[in-house]
This record gives sequence, C-alpha cells and structure tokens, in this order.
Amino acid sequence: MSHAHDNSSGSPIARAFTHARRTATAVTAYPGVQPDSLDVAYAVQDEAIALWPDRIAGWKLGRVNAPWDERFGAGRLAGPIFAKTVRTAVEGQPTPFGVIEGGFAAVEAEYVLELADTAVDRDGWTAETAADLVGRVFVGVEIAGSPFAEINGHGPAVTASDFGNNAGLILGAEISDWRNRLSGLTCTTAIDGEIVGTGGAASIPNGPLDSLAFLLNLLHRRGRRLEAG
Repeated sequence: MSHAHDNSSGSPIARAFTHARRTATAVTAYPGVQPDSLDVAYAVQDEAIALWPDRIAGWKLGRVNAPWDERFGAGRLAGPIFAKTVRTAVEGQPTPFGVIEGGFAAVEAEYVLELADTAVDRDGWTAETAADLVGRVFVGVEIAGSPFAEINGHGPAVTASDFGNNAGLILGAEISDWRNRLSGLTCTTAIDGEIVGTGGAASIPNGPLDSLAFLLNLLHRRGRRLEAG
C-alpha cells in the first residue's frame, strides 16, 4: 500500500480521465497536450490520484520497451491500483470485472509482492534491499484498462498519465517458498483453454524485485512511500 495525498484541483487531463473512468465513458482523443516526459506524466497521475475517491492499495509496474526506454530514460512505468478494484480469485469460479466500452481493456498475468514492512522513505533501493521488505508473493492478473483506446499507442508518458493503464487487480494464490523460486517462475495465460501468452519472472529485466526497487525509488521522488500490506 502507499499514502495517497491531496494535490490540486487537477489538470484538465486529470479531470478528463477521472471523469471518464467514473462515468465509464470512452475518450476518443487524448484530452490535452501529450506529456513529453515521465515526470510530466506522473504529475498528471498525481493530480488524478488526488481527484479519485478511493485509497491506493498497491501499484502496477509495466515494462517500457525500446526505443521508448532510451527516449524517456526508464525501463518501467508505474500506476496506482485502487482498493475497490482489487478482487480475490476463488478457485474454479470466474472473477468478473467491468470494462469501458470503446476504451482499452486487457488482462496480464502478474506476480504480486506484498510488503511485510513499511519502506523507509529514502532513495537508493536495490533488488537486494527491497527483497527484505517482502512478506508474501502471489500470482495475479492485472486488469489493464483506460477510457482511451489508444492509451498504449503514444509512448509510456501517455500511458503513465492515466493511472498507468490500470483498472484493477485479481489476486490469486500465494506462492510458497518464493525466495528460492521467484526468479525461475513461469506463467501461462489461456482463454477458453487456448494459450494466448506465456512469460515469467525473467520476462522483465532483473525480475520482480528490481521492479520493486524501481518503484520505491520512484515513489520517494514523488513524495510517496510504500506501506506494509
């Protein structure tokens, strides 16, 4: 979890995206000047967080692929996951979730790290130091979603500006002995029995713990921190 804090009344972009999400209305064009850096994008994201009537339960991390990673100076981007959008899967039963007609929607297999300890508010986190904060690891499914159907078509700053293209999380089973197994874990996504994607903890460079370190450092720069839970 992390602190959400009051920011401002919100930029036109933040107001447009939060209104579209609340009313489940598609956005046909980006509602303003597209951010030209991730710093600008996260400023919009922070304004939208301040407008959103829910607490942050966690954060999603997404990979920034070439050539965008070099242009924007980051290999990952982050977005908030709000408490009311977290669902717990029940084995053998479907987990329903809503999407915005005319917007963007997708599902992505994930590894979910739950912190046992609140992070010290500092910079310089590494995968090794971040690992000490983790209490449990779960399998999960990110519900990727945005009112803007082209959210992923204009680079990572546009994606980050609308909650990182996140619309929720389905929390699955806990992974036992994760400290010894995490780096070698793989996963498969299937729809109606047909495999549509495969991957694993090694799909993102340096793995999930490096992603956690990235998030800790990013949130420190944004005046936020991760809490236990």
